[in-house]
Amino acid sequence: MVNYEAELDAIFMALGHPARRAMVVRLSKGEATVGELAQPLEMSLPAVTKHLKVLERAKLISRSKNAQWRPCRLEQAPLKSASDWIEDQRKVWESRLDRLDSYLHTLHTNSKKGAKK
Repeated sequence: MVNYEAELDAIFMALGHPARRAMVVRLSKGEATVGELAQPLEMSLPAVTKHLKVLERAKLISRSKNAQWRPCRLEQAPLKSASDWIEDQRKVWESRLDRLDSYLHTLHTNSKKGAKK
């Protein structure tokens, strides 16, 4: 469980920066080089490389070697883990809100019965 939590922490921390989220969006369309990722962000290549290292540590991306190019590729598994965790939390909170709604409905019904007496 601890390893799973550490992986989720790394994923959400990596996605916490708008530039890294933009890179993930771009990579969802296919592989890209560092230069291609830097271009729309108006960032230096060293700054982009630092962000890519964060994404790599979170296992959100992988980089391969193709001659002098190192294209980046989005990895789906960590995003699926984060999505599954969010879905589990959504179910928990929907259940809690349903119970609260039921309780408030009961209170409202009981207060109407008390007012009629």
